[in-house]
Amino acid sequence: MDIEPGELTVGQLSRRSGVAISALHFYERQGLIISRRTAGNQRRYKRDTLRRVALIRIAQRVGVPLAEVAAILNLLPENRTPTRADWERISECWQAELDRRILHLEQLRDDFKDCVGCGCLSLDRCALANPQDTLAAAGPGPRRLLTPADDAPCHPNRCA
Repeated sequence: MDIEPGELTVGQLSRRSGVAISALHFYERQGLIISRRTAGNQRRYKRDTLRRVALIRIAQRVGVPLAEVAAILNLLPENRTPTRADWERISECWQAELDRRILHLEQLRDDFKDCVGCGCLSLDRCALANPQDTLAAAGPGPRRLLTPADDAPCHPNRCA
C-alpha cells in the first residue's frame, strides 16, 4: 500500500477530518495542504495535515477567506511537523485580525438595529444620529460602525 508510518491516505484524512475528498483535493490545489505521491500516484498526507484542515474548516466557518488562511499556513514549516511554538506564533499573528472580526460580528448583532450612518435615513433614529446624512462627509459606508483599521487587510507576513 506504500504508506509510511504517520501518513494518511486521502480517504483516512477525509474520514478523520470530516472533509470531503473533493474538498481535500481543492485545498491541495490551492496550496493549503500538501501530499506526497506514491509510485502508483496515490496521495499520502502527513498526520499533521489534520490540524491544518481543522484550521481551514474553522476559518471558513467564521468567514475567513481562503487567501488569508493560505497566508497564515504559509508561515508554518513545510519540512517538519509544526511544533506548539509554530502554532502559537501563527495564533498570535492572527490575534488582531480575529479580534477585529469579533468586533464586527458584535456590531452586527448589537448595533445594526440603530442608525449606522449609512445614509439611508430610514430609521426614526437616523434624524438624530445622522441629520441630513452629515456623516457622508466622513466617507462611504456605515460611518458609525467603521474605524480606519476596518479597511486594512490582514498581513500575516509581518509575523514571519
